Amino acid sequence: MKLLLTISRWIDALNTVVGRAVTWLVLVVAVVSAGNAVARKLFSLGSNAWLELQWYLFGAIFLLAAGYTFLRNEHVRVDVLSQKLPERAQVGIEIFGVLFFLLPAACLVFWLSIPFFWESWITHELSSNTEGLIRWPAKLLIPVGFALLILAGLSHLVKCIGFLRGQCPNPMQVSSGKSDEEALVEDILAAQRQAGLEQQEQGR
Repeated sequence: MKLLLTISRWIDALNTVVGRAVTWLVLVVAVVSAGNAVARKLFSLGSNAWLELQWYLFGAIFLLAAGYTFLRNEHVRVDVLSQKLPERAQVGIEIFGVLFFLLPAACLVFWLSIPFFWESWITHELSSNTEGLIRWPAKLLIPVGFALLILAGLSHLVKCIGFLRGQCPNPMQVSSGKSDEEALVEDILAAQRQAGLEQQEQGR
C-alpha cells in the first residue's frame, strides 16, 4: 500500500503541474480573442487560423485540466443523499463510482480517441476552412486529457482504499480554506491597498 500511495503522490504531482500550467492558457485565450477582435474591427484583418487557435486552446484548457479538477475535488458532484451517510460509506460509494463509472468511461474514450488522432497524424489532416490549422494537435488533446483523468482516477482510488485502511486522510475532504477565486480577490485588494499607501507616501 505504501508503494501505491507513493505512486499516487507522483500522479497527483503530475496533474498539479499540468493543471497549473494550463491555467495560463486562459490568459492566452483572452489575449488571442481580444487581439483577433481588434484586428477584425479596426483593421479589417483576420484569419480562420486565429479563430481555430482559440478553439484549440479552449479544448486544451478543458481536457488537460480534467485530472487536476478531479484531484482538487472541484468537479460537479451529485451527492445529496451520500453526504448524509457516514464518512466510510461515502468513500465506499466513491470507490464504486470510480471503478464502475469514471474509469470505464474514461478508458473507452481514451481507446477510441487513439485511432481518431492517429489517422489525422498519418494523413496530415488540415482544416477544411481557408487558412485553417492542422487538425492532429487538437485531436491529440483527447487521449492525453483522458489519460491524465484516468491517472487521477487511479490515484483517487488508491487514496480511498488507503483511507479505509487508516493509512491516509480522506481524499474526498474539500479544503475548508479559501477558494482560488477568493484568494485572487484578496491579492487584488491587497495590491490596491499597497498602491494607495505608496501614493499617500509620495504625496507627503
